[in-house]
Amino acid sequence: MSEKLIKGQIIRAQSGFFTIETRHGQVTAKLRGRHMRGRQESDAAALGDHVLVEVFEDGSAVIEEIEERTRVLSRKAPGRESEQVLVANLDQAVFVMACADPDPNFRMLDRFLVVAEKENIPAVICANKLDLVMPRSAKEEFGLYKKLGYGVVYTSAVSGRGVRTLRKILKDKLSVFAGPSGVGKSTLLNAIQPGLGLRTHHVREKTKKGYHTTVVPELFPLIEGGYVADTPGVKAFALWDIEPEELDAYFPEMRDLVAYCDFSDCTHMHEPGCAVLEALDSGSITPERYDSYCRIRFGEEE
Repeated sequence: MSEKLIKGQIIRAQSGFFTIETRHGQVTAKLRGRHMRGRQESDAAALGDHVLVEVFEDGSAVIEEIEERTRVLSRKAPGRESEQVLVANLDQAVFVMACADPDPNFRMLDRFLVVAEKENIPAVICANKLDLVMPRSAKEEFGLYKKLGYGVVYTSAVSGRGVRTLRKILKDKLSVFAGPSGVGKSTLLNAIQPGLGLRTHHVREKTKKGYHTTVVPELFPLIEGGYVADTPGVKAFALWDIEPEELDAYFPEMRDLVAYCDFSDCTHMHEPGCAVLEALDSGSITPERYDSYCRIRFGEEE
């Protein structure tokens, strides 16, 4: 690496300018022209990217190199068929659902988990507002996901229960928060680090532009190490590039059964000798998760 180049990570992106955290502090840079030439199937640079920056004597800077991404959270770019990267190189996704007020939307959660499975993003499920229900009932509702291998943490920003555990989960990692409105994401983030939820909420309100909302414009640093990216709204990412025939691979309880279906192109809907349908009949696959599979396969909204 040239002595002129400084390694850093993009923590903010706006109007072609990127704020980069480096060992020497933050610098603001633009992309070198060669990164923007030609047809782009994905964003040339995005939040979370590890980059090499050259800083000039007048204080200006350019991004010379962008390192290969390990994983991304993305969506279909508005009005185009290309990929819009929301966060690159993230370590985990934290999907927040309320135990009550509003009731947990497990269909939406299942869609989020499919995205995480496809992109190989470790997922943690946060069951918030535990103070509104009996803990036993919450664990009965969310317990299925723990059996499937997902981490589940139960929290209450009001009582403080589970906040310390969640703080440890976030430490030294780049995490994305996602969930429907009203589940208490901002309040929970404030409980983790005072003022953090207010900052993310302010950005969400400030960047709304018509139907499409500018999502995850900034990574917010955690005092104990790591960053949090807060996705604004339910539509922050979608199943835009998942083919129906590959969907079963993103349901942990289904993927190992596919090899035992009588038909190699089994849809798991009606075929005789379908191992997935047999598992559904025996109770190994729950009706709720199977319903999510069918809804996603047919492109139905949650």
